[in-house]
This record gives sequence, C-alpha cells and structure tokens, in this order.
Amino acid sequence: MRTTMKKMTCRALVVSLLALSFQTAHAGMIGADQAAAGSASADRGLVMSVLDRTETTLRLQQQGIDPAQARARVAAMTDQEVQALAQDMQSAPAGAGLSTGGWLAVVLVAGLVWYFAFRK
Repeated sequence: MRTTMKKMTCRALVVSLLALSFQTAHAGMIGADQAAAGSASADRGLVMSVLDRTETTLRLQQQGIDPAQARARVAAMTDQEVQALAQDMQSAPAGAGLSTGGWLAVVLVAGLVWYFAFRK
C-alpha cells in the first residue's frame, strides 16, 4: 500500500517536473516610461475586466447605473486614478467562499486520499 502511494507520488512529481521545466525566460532592459505605461494599461484592463463581468453589470443595473456609462467614466479616468482604484480592488477581501467546483475538488481530493491511504 505504501509503495503504490510512493510510486504514484513519484510519477506525479516526474510528470510535473517534465511539464513545467520547458518554460524559458527572456530578460532585457526597459525604460521607466515603458514600465509605467505597462502598469497603467494593466490596471485599466483589470478595472475594465471587472466591469465586463455579468455579476458586476447586474449589480450596477440594480443600483440604477448604466454599465456603458461606467466603462466610459473609467476610460476617462487618469492613470493615477485607475491605479488607485485597481489597488483598492486587489486589496479588498474576497466576497465569497469556494464555488461549487471548488467544493467538488476538495471532496474529490479528500476521497482519493482516503481511498489510497486507508484502503485495506
């Protein structure tokens, strides 16, 4: 029983090492203006992606706000304002626990651990 668990663990580690080891990194120098522009566009993309979610649009409509008008206002914001908003969004606590898929994954993993660890 322990040897099969060890074999499965070793196989999983070998597969993960082989699958994850083929990534390469490229380093290079960039200017401060390029770094700031990339950060601003990433922050603006984060805010816009939140506005594109169906839950967000439904919540905005419930409060009487047109989602298209909210997107237009975000597009009109300065980079500093968008950066501050994105930082607030990233530091805010998450609103929900595990989704149904998350609970299903936890139960599946617990069942597999029980099956292989306590099987006689």
